[in-house]
Amino acid sequence: MNQTPSVSGILIFLNAEAFLEEAIESVLVQTWHDWELLLVDDGSTDRSTVIARRYAELHPARIFYLQHAGHMNRGKSTSRNLGIQRARGEYVAFLDADDVWLPSKLARQFATLSRYPEAVMLYGPTRYWHSWESGARRRDYLGVLGVRPDVLFRPPYLLTCYLARTGIVPGICSILARRKAVVEVGGFEESIQQMFEDQTLIAKLCLYGPVFVDSGCYDLYRQHPGSSSSQAVKAGTDHPWRPSLSHLPYLEWLADYVETHPGSDDNLHWKLKRELWIQRHRFAGNMIGLARLVIEIVRRKLSSISDAHSGKAIMR
Repeated sequence: MNQTPSVSGILIFLNAEAFLEEAIESVLVQTWHDWELLLVDDGSTDRSTVIARRYAELHPARIFYLQHAGHMNRGKSTSRNLGIQRARGEYVAFLDADDVWLPSKLARQFATLSRYPEAVMLYGPTRYWHSWESGARRRDYLGVLGVRPDVLFRPPYLLTCYLARTGIVPGICSILARRKAVVEVGGFEESIQQMFEDQTLIAKLCLYGPVFVDSGCYDLYRQHPGSSSSQAVKAGTDHPWRPSLSHLPYLEWLADYVETHPGSDDNLHWKLKRELWIQRHRFAGNMIGLARLVIEIVRRKLSSISDAHSGKAIMR
């Protein structure tokens, strides 16, 4: 433990025995080897704890097992913050227990972020991963960035874009961030522990400094009915385009946050007020959400047609 790693990977888990080993193995096969992995146990009661401890014992110099006092369940934000507190790397990256990193993630993202010393964070598109399960009915697809790739964006442009197009918010497993910046903004917001908890850190960093949007995809987001997002939709606390019980608390937190932190502008304030109104007026919010869904479908269809034409032009 004498040598400080360049990247600290933080993997939180709660009763994730079905997928945890695959997630850890996706870190072990990284082509960039200068990393440490912090496995944060959020009070698991299945075999996850045994699995994590075994990997920490097999790789004592680079994989570390962490848990809350009394093996308590404290939530996603508190668990990730525990990992941040123990991290030693110049950069931090996050991995959920049911997802995987592609082998070149750390190598590619480290090289890119190193070229932009003013950037506090980098992210790229996430691949929605259905094909992990044989006989999957849906195909894998790449998430939409919604902005020009391979560009450095200054505050608060990206956060403003995310408000009306929640589908373009980066996945937490796609980011690489400077640990110094993550610590200075206070990490994840611990008043929000489940849905939208990852967006609290992303929002803070998008206000804090420039963010580089990469064109490369380096993570797979497993689609399965046991995921927290699927469970929230099933329980009725979240919805992809309608007003939801989980979205409103995040927006209310964000409204308070932007009032007391630099980096915002009048456009961000106006759009945030608009989104709060939509969330608080369910009937109007449903209509606006449906209209946005139709627009998003048309936008993606036109984008795919444009990409296909560009590909034909290149082939000629």
